[in-house]
Amino acid sequence: MASNRITQLFQIKYPVIQGGMIWHSGWRLASAVSRCGGLGLIGAGSMYPDVLRENIQKCKAATDQPFGVNVPMLYPNLEEIINIILEEGVKIVFTSAGNPKTYTETLQKEGLKVGHVVSSTKFAIKCEEAGVDAIVAEGFEAGGHNGRDETTTMVLIPNVKKHISTPLIAAGGIALGSQMKAAMILGADGVQIGSRFAATSEASSHADWKQKITTLSEGDTHLTLKELAPVRMVKNEFFHELEKLYDSGRDAAALKEVLGRARAKRGMFEGDLQQGELEIGQVAALIDEVLPVEQVFRNLLKEFHEATYSEF
Repeated sequence: MASNRITQLFQIKYPVIQGGMIWHSGWRLASAVSRCGGLGLIGAGSMYPDVLRENIQKCKAATDQPFGVNVPMLYPNLEEIINIILEEGVKIVFTSAGNPKTYTETLQKEGLKVGHVVSSTKFAIKCEEAGVDAIVAEGFEAGGHNGRDETTTMVLIPNVKKHISTPLIAAGGIALGSQMKAAMILGADGVQIGSRFAATSEASSHADWKQKITTLSEGDTHLTLKELAPVRMVKNEFFHELEKLYDSGRDAAALKEVLGRARAKRGMFEGDLQQGELEIGQVAALIDEVLPVEQVFRNLLKEFHEATYSEF
């Protein structure tokens, strides 16, 4: 696999970024991905500031390769999180769920590279205007927080590519090397992979949840909660409770009450597979075993190089 804009930008061997997934992306996962030649991201969204600092320090001790931190901008303690990232000498930040202008210039002045995650061409253009170093365009197949427009990765990537010149990373529905190659043929310079790395030995999520991922089929996830913040989740007891509220009207206050606090932690970190919020992408239907990160990389690269198509 030849060097390209993404490998050069982040000084990594392969243009593979691990999604900074809440309750999955601790220092063990991030450092393992970085040691394999990708870019590991610590997911700050599910960490108190002191926990984030600890994860950054442990990641620095576990690898001498580049890694970064994913910062969802809809969470509290945002300024404190940014300060910790700067104090600990992190060189790469991926922001999401907010305005890319908020911290891009501040971080770049300190020598950091900044990526931002979007779900539409309109917001990709705003990212370029904000001066980010890389744009992650994520189709609605992706797990977790998502866009409202339900634009698929296959449509989103070529459209974003047509409108921007910033290095482009494709996300959403990518777990195989053949999918990675397809995304790059569509115009991406690299890929961000979440769900496949969620089902790895090094992910910090609960073992029961990892095993659950391997049993999911097409149609077992659904994008919901558009009234609050769209999220793709598994259809379990909690999901069906939410659906009952939709039957009686789309009341955002009632949805918030049922959602409660720490519902995602309960599901993905503590292993409550029925009453927890279980976030995963549609591509889980292609994941049939929990693997070490090193094996995931071997498979990705093998599949990438073997992927072919028949010309007319």
